[in-house]
Amino acid sequence: MIGFRKFASQEWAGLAAIFVLGSALAAFLSPSFLTEYNIYVMLRSASVELLVAFSQMIVLAIGQMNLAVGALGGLVAVLFGAMLQLLGLPLPLAILIALLIGIVGGFINGLLTTRTGINGFIITLATGSAFTGINLGLTESRPFHGIPVEFVALGDSRWSFVPALLWPPLIVAPLLAIFLYRTKSGRKLLAVGGNMRAAELSGISANAMIIVAHAISGGLAGLAAVLAVSQLGAAQPEIGSTWLLISFAGPIIGGTALAGGYVSILGAMLAVLVIALIENMLVLMKVDPYWVRFALGGLVLVTVGVNRWRAHQMGRN
Repeated sequence: MIGFRKFASQEWAGLAAIFVLGSALAAFLSPSFLTEYNIYVMLRSASVELLVAFSQMIVLAIGQMNLAVGALGGLVAVLFGAMLQLLGLPLPLAILIALLIGIVGGFINGLLTTRTGINGFIITLATGSAFTGINLGLTESRPFHGIPVEFVALGDSRWSFVPALLWPPLIVAPLLAIFLYRTKSGRKLLAVGGNMRAAELSGISANAMIIVAHAISGGLAGLAAVLAVSQLGAAQPEIGSTWLLISFAGPIIGGTALAGGYVSILGAMLAVLVIALIENMLVLMKVDPYWVRFALGGLVLVTVGVNRWRAHQMGRN
């Protein structure tokens, strides 16, 4: 009983319960849901989305938003493809440079935000448009197909129902937790998100933490782009074009505070899995998958509304 109460008290317990009950319902409605291959497909689709959610989550932690997540990911993807197809760079070197490009893109977002004093929402809206313009200008909307066969094979490989692409986000998640909760820089970042004025009075450089958050976000978007290329087998300019909604839905539904100062890594992971479950159920039930966008939008609105109500109730007590 004590163990159940402790579990139920966790903020992510509701998402865990929804995932379990949803899985049971999906298994009842479709016998193919619990097949090894179907679970692999569901987890494979969630692999990139987990990194996209983490990319937005780290910026939400400082009380800002990053509207350039998908655009930066798309730019990294095509530059990664160009390095492989046109320049013939070794795969490990191309991956490293792709991640560095993502970090630099995020650094630019953070630097512009701190130097201009303009809200990150506006800055990333502008840089996102710029990244997309560079992407389409360089590629003329044509993908790069010269991806090494072994890298494409990695995107399709699996151990039982666990896709190889799932390992990077599973490694990133604990690293993020260690950074945010076990290092001084991570705690400073959360402090800035919780109360920027108080953090500055205690000697924390808010500008430095904003730049750090955006740089990490860019690096994670770059890693998501690299995985997306492996997943699709080509560096397509459209990579990242659908990331914006999932980037917010994952962390917000998972319990990350929109005002900043608090994130739930496990909650974000469970939220992405619930979203992947919904998408998978729609496919199995032969429902138009575009309805998932409607469902996600509704979930985000409901979650934000519930969080606002809870904050209001706590303020009254």
